[in-house]
Amino acid sequence: MTEQESLSQKRCRPCEGGVAPLDEERVAVLLGQLDGWQTGADGASILRRFEFKDFYRTMAFVNALAWVANQEDHHPDFKAGYNYCEVRFTTHAIGGLSENDFICAAKTQELLEG
Repeated sequence: MTEQESLSQKRCRPCEGGVAPLDEERVAVLLGQLDGWQTGADGASILRRFEFKDFYRTMAFVNALAWVANQEDHHPDFKAGYNYCEVRFTTHAIGGLSENDFICAAKTQELLEG
């Protein structure tokens, strides 16, 4: 089992705050387990741009992303257009990154790889 598979096999845990965001070292380790994701300029989010052939495929991805987010109860910010979707994960309750962000990023990635 690869590291990425282990992330995508995990489930998000509820986060109500009161814990510190992940430190830079842990973020770097988890980011290394994902393809195409990067840390946001704010250092408190991860993001990736997905590109598609047409609007239909973009909307199918957005709907699948919504399903994953609801299953995990961890919701991204995203921006979509005719042939792209930009996805950003952060854990608002702690003002930074938690493992939940990386779990959802791995599951989002699997929508196109699986």
